[in-house]
Amino acid sequence: MSDKKRACYACQRNGRLTCRRTRLGEPCLKTYPLECVDVLRRARVAFRAGRTITEVFRLAQLEAVVRMLEEHECDFVDALGRDLHKPMFETVVSELILVKNEALHAINNLKKWMQPQHVEKNLSTTLDECLILSEPLGVVFIMGTWCSPVQTCLVPLVGAIAAGNCAIISPCECTAHTAELLHRLIPFYFDNECFHGILAGTIDLPEVVELKFDHVFFTGNREEGSRIARAAASTLTPATLILGGKNPCYVDQHCDISITAQRIAWARFHNAGQSLVAPDYILCHTDVQPRLVQALKCCLMQFYGSDPRESRSYGRMVNLEIFNRTRDMLWRSGKVAVGGQVMEAEKYIAPTILTGVTESDPIMQQDIFGPVLPVLTVNNMEEAIALINKQEKALCVYAYSSNSKVISRLMSETSSGSFCSNDSILQSLMVALPFGGVGSSGMGSYHGRNSFDTFSHRKSCLLRGTRFECVTYLRYPPYEDRNLSLMTWASTLSQKSQGWCQIL
Repeated sequence: MSDKKRACYACQRNGRLTCRRTRLGEPCLKTYPLECVDVLRRARVAFRAGRTITEVFRLAQLEAVVRMLEEHECDFVDALGRDLHKPMFETVVSELILVKNEALHAINNLKKWMQPQHVEKNLSTTLDECLILSEPLGVVFIMGTWCSPVQTCLVPLVGAIAAGNCAIISPCECTAHTAELLHRLIPFYFDNECFHGILAGTIDLPEVVELKFDHVFFTGNREEGSRIARAAASTLTPATLILGGKNPCYVDQHCDISITAQRIAWARFHNAGQSLVAPDYILCHTDVQPRLVQALKCCLMQFYGSDPRESRSYGRMVNLEIFNRTRDMLWRSGKVAVGGQVMEAEKYIAPTILTGVTESDPIMQQDIFGPVLPVLTVNNMEEAIALINKQEKALCVYAYSSNSKVISRLMSETSSGSFCSNDSILQSLMVALPFGGVGSSGMGSYHGRNSFDTFSHRKSCLLRGTRFECVTYLRYPPYEDRNLSLMTWASTLSQKSQGWCQIL
């Protein structure tokens, strides 16, 4: 055990740990639910005092996000390297740049987002104001996942800041070095009363949620998401859940096999396959499978060389639990066409492609958070669509084809949180597109303006004067038949135009 870990565990008192701020370089202390009460209280006091309301404050905190990532890029690269053996390229591109893009987009658009939105008026409200105000929800709780620990904490945080909320962030304990780094940096870059980082274990998160926040945002697997949703429901707390799922990838007979294989292999095997949005399994025609598998094999050789274990571009499993789970599914499903090597001491699983996989195999019964890609064969597109629709609704559906009709059918005849044709993952990274799940893959969405809306209450406002009382008097008792006739007549007019639709 490292000195840092000993210092953390040495602070334990009676089964609980003290929650306090740490200076850069000090050991981090785990935060347990009872200690979170004080953090939540401080954030509530700050929010009620109106600290987060002004545009100037929000811009300053958004700029702090960018500054933190730029000034500590090497620290994030090092932390993710320790946690996931993540290559620097993947850390910078898929974690740091993604968050910076979100923050800069929010900075550039914040003034517009904060402005009241005026809605269409009718004759009876001509002299009134009808508008929607986006007001902050209050104190929100953001829980990241180990697959992408920086972006799943900080991209939602950007939306929470832009919308004017206070926030408590809980990075996943599985990626301990990244969690501890975020926990140390947050007090140095953000307002110390409005924004806090905690280090809570996964098992403690539902108890923290029950402390009653104004919104909870969770990214992770379905089992944990269900526990979070139940805890949030117990206090009527709204929740956004971004959950994993079996993301299908259909490969049509009419596509560029070489490009298709490259894009699928990159999406499935980056971060050693530990991704919520990677293709989970391939559906392809029997005639296509040999060429596709061979092309995938060539891509893996090109990406990682003859021995991926020696490649600086290939990661490792985050912990032994995920390693063992993935290895067991691999060994009990289909036939290994490429890869299959494992090394427990390094938490290493080679990039693996399985053929001969059936729907009943273990690897088709669970989400895959590892570098294993099953290939199933179908006789036609209709069979592929039917198989996809038999599963729970996925977070993502992917389709590769040069035929626009094939793409259109896959997009319209399947249901998923997002859809992407002839590429993978990119639809989940774009600030202009909302990203989230549907059904068992989650609820709610985020990115760009959608993050701002997720952490805002869109309040309907009608600002009226006392004019037009000569018309609105018709609604008052005592009720007369003549008044009812006039109201009915006005209602029939409203079916033809917007004129008198709100005579009340």
